[in-house]
Amino acid sequence: MLKQFFIICSGADTDILEQCSKGEQNKYAGIGATVFFTALMAFIAASYALYTVFDNYFAAIGFGFIWGLLIFNLDRYIVSTIKKTGRFLDELLQATPRIMLAVIIAIVISKPLELKIFEKEINQVLLEQKNDLTLANQNQILEQFNPNITALETDIATLQNEVNTKEAEVNTLYNTYIAEAEGTAGTNKLGKGPVYKEKRDKHDGLLTELQELKLENKVKITALELQIASLKTDYQLQVDSTQPIINNFDGLMARINALGKLSWMPSFFIFLLFLAIETSPILAKLLSPKGPYDFKLEDLETAIKTHVLQNKSQREALLKTDNAINDRVYADIKTEDELYTYKRKKTRELMQLQADAFFKHQKNIL
Repeated sequence: MLKQFFIICSGADTDILEQCSKGEQNKYAGIGATVFFTALMAFIAASYALYTVFDNYFAAIGFGFIWGLLIFNLDRYIVSTIKKTGRFLDELLQATPRIMLAVIIAIVISKPLELKIFEKEINQVLLEQKNDLTLANQNQILEQFNPNITALETDIATLQNEVNTKEAEVNTLYNTYIAEAEGTAGTNKLGKGPVYKEKRDKHDGLLTELQELKLENKVKITALELQIASLKTDYQLQVDSTQPIINNFDGLMARINALGKLSWMPSFFIFLLFLAIETSPILAKLLSPKGPYDFKLEDLETAIKTHVLQNKSQREALLKTDNAINDRVYADIKTEDELYTYKRKKTRELMQLQADAFFKHQKNIL
């Protein structure tokens, strides 16, 4: 049963193969087994690749099964259409486009399996890429908020500098009137005289202005700090809303690109393995000598071709003969008076009927 199934997978004519030896049957069973297991590997590879896209087992298995059937049908067609002619160059020429198609199929099959085999290494590359993308994303978003934050911080610094400047002036006046009272500066007279009182009043007036400026600037600085806090909150919200996009940066294309950053040699040898599997049925048919099955198939095809050509030739001869007979018949009767009179009578009746019908139609219109 299993042998018969693999023979069907090879695309060989089972009726003809039953008349061949066991060795010939085993050869085509081996070719069919290669076709079947290649399709099975294609099913597994496509299911994994589509799972990374849809993240759903049922969808991945369903589409993977369809893809496996497609690869099975293509491989079966490729193998079954290679005819053994006994001339290697002719066989190689007809197999060349099929080998190119087999190379494409091998690439398509091997790539998803490479993604699974090197999954840990790919995850490491993706992690590094995600970290880089996270930093780049934060910097790009920060560039949108930085000008406003910097401007607000500059305003705060300006307000603070106003307070510091005023406070420095107050401190200077304080030192001046203290030195006047001690007699170490100004009039150099010890005691609290008129000059001392004047300087003290000037200091007290400026101190009052300083306190008012502090209160006024504190309100302004608080408002500016609230604006900065609001901008930083908006920045964090935007970072948090875009981070899931980066976290989900592990789709099929991202993994293929990450695989390309790894060493090429292991992937290349895996590709060669699948290429060998995919092309092995074609190479087996090319390298194997022309066997009993090929002779029987050629005999059957040439017999059908000969039968078709014979039927075509007979139909052409029959048509040619029938045309010649018709030409002679019409040539003989075209000069007969009886046929002319009969046809003239019928034509006259037909024209009368047409005239009557036209008259009735026009009368109904009027």
